[in-house]
Amino acid sequence: MKLVELVEAGDVAGVVRELGALTPDQRAACAAELTAFFEVVARRENTEEERIALCAARLGCQVTPEAMAVWIRSHAYFTMDAWTVDLLNLYPVAWRAELAAHLGERATNAGAVFAVTEHLVRDTGCPLPASHEFVLAWLYDRADGWERRPRVLGGAPGADFLERLRADDFTPKLLPLAVARPGRLVFAWHTSERPLEALIGLAAEGVVDRGELIHNIFADMVGDPPHGKQAVVALEALALTPAEHAGVARERAAMVDHLLGRLLEDGTRMEIAPFMIFLGALASTPAEKALAVRGYLALLDRSLPVATYAQEVLTELDEAGLLEPESLTEACERVLLRPEKKLVRAQLGWLGRVARRDPARAGRAVVDAAMTFGHREMTLQEQALKLVAKHLKAADDSVLQELRTAAEQLSPGLSARAAELLGTARLPGTPQDAVAEQPYADVLPAVPEPRPVPGPIATAVEVAQEVAAVVANDQDVVAFERALDGLVRHAHLDRTALAEALKPVMRREPKSKVDWVQSDLYDVAGAVRGDEPRRRAVMMHRAVHISRTTPSRSYSLAGSMLAARLAEAMDVIGSGTQPFLLAVPTLATGALDAAVLVERVSALDELGVTSAPVDLAQALLRVTPTSDQQVLRAAEKLGSDAGQRLARWLREGGPAHQDSEPKGWPHCKPPKPASQGWWTPARPGVVMDPPLPQVAASLIGPYVGNSGLADPMAPFWVAQLPHHREELMARDYFEPRMSQQGWPRNLPFVVESGGPAGYSVHLALAFGLIWQMDGDAVVDAVLVLAARKQLDTDLLGRQLEALLNHGWAFADKAGGSLRAVAETGAYATVWSVLEAALPGLLGDAPVRGAAVMLALAVECASRCGTKGEIAEVTALADRKGSSQAVKNARLLRDALR
Repeated sequence: MKLVELVEAGDVAGVVRELGALTPDQRAACAAELTAFFEVVARRENTEEERIALCAARLGCQVTPEAMAVWIRSHAYFTMDAWTVDLLNLYPVAWRAELAAHLGERATNAGAVFAVTEHLVRDTGCPLPASHEFVLAWLYDRADGWERRPRVLGGAPGADFLERLRADDFTPKLLPLAVARPGRLVFAWHTSERPLEALIGLAAEGVVDRGELIHNIFADMVGDPPHGKQAVVALEALALTPAEHAGVARERAAMVDHLLGRLLEDGTRMEIAPFMIFLGALASTPAEKALAVRGYLALLDRSLPVATYAQEVLTELDEAGLLEPESLTEACERVLLRPEKKLVRAQLGWLGRVARRDPARAGRAVVDAAMTFGHREMTLQEQALKLVAKHLKAADDSVLQELRTAAEQLSPGLSARAAELLGTARLPGTPQDAVAEQPYADVLPAVPEPRPVPGPIATAVEVAQEVAAVVANDQDVVAFERALDGLVRHAHLDRTALAEALKPVMRREPKSKVDWVQSDLYDVAGAVRGDEPRRRAVMMHRAVHISRTTPSRSYSLAGSMLAARLAEAMDVIGSGTQPFLLAVPTLATGALDAAVLVERVSALDELGVTSAPVDLAQALLRVTPTSDQQVLRAAEKLGSDAGQRLARWLREGGPAHQDSEPKGWPHCKPPKPASQGWWTPARPGVVMDPPLPQVAASLIGPYVGNSGLADPMAPFWVAQLPHHREELMARDYFEPRMSQQGWPRNLPFVVESGGPAGYSVHLALAFGLIWQMDGDAVVDAVLVLAARKQLDTDLLGRQLEALLNHGWAFADKAGGSLRAVAETGAYATVWSVLEAALPGLLGDAPVRGAAVMLALAVECASRCGTKGEIAEVTALADRKGSSQAVKNARLLRDALR
């Protein structure tokens, strides 16, 4: 093909001549070969002459105006030169005019598109395109002032943008189009300030009517609202005079309505910021804003930035005398019970200014302020009470009853002050009445009963369904245990049928994690089917082999135990020896009834099957200690090694419980100042005789350290040691690791488990209260432990004090978590925790956030009716100053008297 040869030679003129010698059909036939050749050239070094020649050849093979227009827009980044003119001249005038029309419909200033279009218009005399894309490309081209190559028609003379527009013969035709629809030029996503600057400059010279330009820009904004930043730039550039500002009042009002509607949809700070900036740039007058007062009131229910903006606008309207009293009351109803303190304080400040400015409105202002008496934050209640006290004299007696009714919602620590202020000996309905009538008692949740585990899965299809559930959600211990046992059972009964049932399950692998998790059951199902093991399964077998002699330092202790059980299950399925597993729990906590385990071991003995060692070890760690003599005698009669091991385990009650309290932890009252070493748990361990397999012994034996904590705790960790939660929590949870997130959500499993709840369990609760991760789970855990009468509030309080004093300065977060516990009806429980924590938190320099803890203590102590001095609280209350901590200490001191 001669065209290809000419391209390889870089002969641009020769390419154009050859194209002129070809018919349209012959050119079209060359297009495919040139495209293939382009792909070859693009992958090797080539010269500029080759690239230009190839571009010319491919362009000349477009045989219709539509096809050439598409090609030019798709390959726009070439420079229009003399060869382009020669190539275009190969086509008839009408053909070129049609090409100009197609290019003009979607013109762009990128590359050669506008240059080709302008050349064709000037060369053929065809109508000038009128699309807004062409107008925008024209303005950009004139702004840039690109010079044309020889023989290429176009461009305009001039030293700057405005000079070029004045000298351009396109200006009389295109400038009116720009003025008629300026928004399309000014607010296009890809535009800059230059088109607007040009229009404003021409308006200043009288070439463009400024009034028409402004009117049309605002009309475009209303019809197709721009992005906030673009609008702000345009409005700042226009710099409207007062008369011009008033002239577009209707359009600005329409834009305000649109923007308020958009803010009503809310969003992130980044999403809503442009709309608030836009509203500010519109510079609505107070009278104009008053027309949209309902819209601003509605915004008070939205996110903090939106509500703050609306509050500022409404405050401005009120100070201008344009806000009805009813609207101010509605604003208070929407704001004063919101959790954001800044917003509530601003609203109370607004009410204070109203009462000072107009004493006739003081009565309504104090009644509105009294809505804050129902706020959960006592400091805001106190601020509102002070406002009422300051302006009560200016109010008439008719508001007293409303204020007394509202005061019934006050925190007990403020009730006495309110009663004195409002002229009542005691406010009816306050908690003091209840204290006088009967002692306070916490309302704690019912102690949850452990959920029994259903019996073995009956069919292979049900096993497959349960395996699929575990692969999809690896947090359910019961589902995992039943599925693992089901795989072993039904592989023993009919492996072929089970393999067929599992086929749909294997289509989607579970997401791999660093540690071993229950969804790795997938690999056991794969072993049933005889599938090629995935890489993770190979790693599992290698890790299990290593951990038979050495505790794992690559995975968690619990994960290593799980991997050993899964690998052993694969071996059992492969050998077909053991028909079921011993370690399947009977309760969802992981506990295994002793009588059931005796029966299972007896069944294996009758079959002459030796129990798999890891399965037996897990069963022993789960078996519930019993004093039932019938069960103990049945165990003694078992003749196998597994049976005798079980009998001895039950006789001795299993491993002794181990205390994790660190050496030196103070028991004196008040405690000595806490130190870092005091809150790191001890990690005791017992040596089992005869020994358990290494992976099982690591869970409860001498602690060997664990650097494999990459993933957070999972429920199955707790279910492995259902009677030793203290030992579990002492081992793994306070080591450095990649992820600290996620474990607090498992605290409910810990507190519902068995065994003593000592230092480590309480320390986990203390960390959870401070971190506020998975807050609902932590609150539930505290309440359940209290309901089970296993919560040591003194210990928990002193642990909180130790943490908050040494590196965990989040007393405000701890206070928020404890408040959530108290508001469920556990004020006495929380008071007991605070009573232990406060002495160490209120030393010479109270910890940051102590005011929050003190405010909660006031409410708890008042509701419980507790009395008795705390020396540190009294000392802080007696200090000079008006900090919130000192104020709250005074309230607590008075409540305890």
